[in-house]
Amino acid sequence: MTSQDNQNEITITSQDSLDSQAATLDPIAVAQNANERTASEQIDLAHIDITTITDTANLPQPSLQPIQQATYKANATDFIVNELLPLDFTGEGEHLWLHIEKSGMNTAYLAKLLSEWADIPLRDVGYSGLKDRHALTTQWFSLRIPKKQLPPTEFAPVDVGENETVTILAQHWHNKKLNRGTHRANQFVITLRDIQFASASDENGENDALPEQLLSAKEAVEQHLTRIGKNGVPNYFGPQRFGRQGNNVREALSLFARPPREPRPQPKKSKRKRAPREQNTMELSAARSLIFNEILAARVRDGSWNTGLAGEVFNLDGSGSIFTSEALDDTLHARIDSGDIHPTAVLWGTGNDKVTGSAADLESTVVQHSPLLMQLATGLEQRDIKAQRRALRLPIEALSWEWSDDQTLVLNFTLTTGSFATSVLASLVQQLAS
Repeated sequence: MTSQDNQNEITITSQDSLDSQAATLDPIAVAQNANERTASEQIDLAHIDITTITDTANLPQPSLQPIQQATYKANATDFIVNELLPLDFTGEGEHLWLHIEKSGMNTAYLAKLLSEWADIPLRDVGYSGLKDRHALTTQWFSLRIPKKQLPPTEFAPVDVGENETVTILAQHWHNKKLNRGTHRANQFVITLRDIQFASASDENGENDALPEQLLSAKEAVEQHLTRIGKNGVPNYFGPQRFGRQGNNVREALSLFARPPREPRPQPKKSKRKRAPREQNTMELSAARSLIFNEILAARVRDGSWNTGLAGEVFNLDGSGSIFTSEALDDTLHARIDSGDIHPTAVLWGTGNDKVTGSAADLESTVVQHSPLLMQLATGLEQRDIKAQRRALRLPIEALSWEWSDDQTLVLNFTLTTGSFATSVLASLVQQLAS
């Protein structure tokens, strides 16, 4: 995945890129100078291949994927996402909640169409999460409609393309707006087509297997699925977080080359303290996600992504709760093995003081050994972004599968909000095409 127009392009792999940077840099010196670096002193990134570094297909996996190659999203119905939002509606209030099925249309654009139909400000349209455009998805929206004065006509947008569809499945009145991150999880139904098995391919990558070889290859896939259904997969951020050819990371670098915004002065009578609001959420998120992915990659390589290290910060499964531990004992190992808790890595920012010991050393080393990661980390700190923790392991709920034919596999599973189905697919397929 390359671009001739990319001025940052060189012909090295992601890990080679980071390793080569490490060879020319003293980590201790970089750490000492990180906070003193100004825009004019930024490390020259002209020879770093951001396209390759942000290509999540290059990230390591705990074991070899049994499928060499497969295609997904050949049709919209090959990638189905259903938002799971268990909620008891009050039947009263000024917020109209709509359960909508859509295809070929992104969430933000549909929110705009809904605001125009209801003749309300876009800020009065709520949704929990962004859903893929190139998929068949269901999700909830809320519309604040004062006095419940519905539009005279039903919602039937005309400004839609040939391959775009919108259907209202249900509606309820409720006393609260739908806020971001409200839904618990997403259910996925994903169809993989044109499968080529790693164990049944010849040296040219073609499948020309005997019936017994094909059966063995399919059994290997099912064994792998059983294993990840029990143990989970690395909780990488997916490629959509980084934009086309890593452009969101390039935008983050451009953002960090400019001085941070100063907080607006408050009136003397105001007792409320406001932090400067950072509008560039996409760029900041991409920067944090790349750092997280590289830390997780290092822990996949050393085998500690699902076992823990001394000084680890653990996440309680199914919640945002975290706790620290200076040493690993039998009780913690048992809780990790059972999936009750998960090791974490930092979403970079200020105040990353909960992690200690070997876990802290690894995080620091990964960042300090890469000029690119150092520059992203410094930019985040200069904008006073607060550090958070994210689980290194992604549990897969209710994983099941069915073979439509020898080269077509339908997967059905559920993931908690904030995680990526592509991380599940990457653990199964070496080369995934769409």
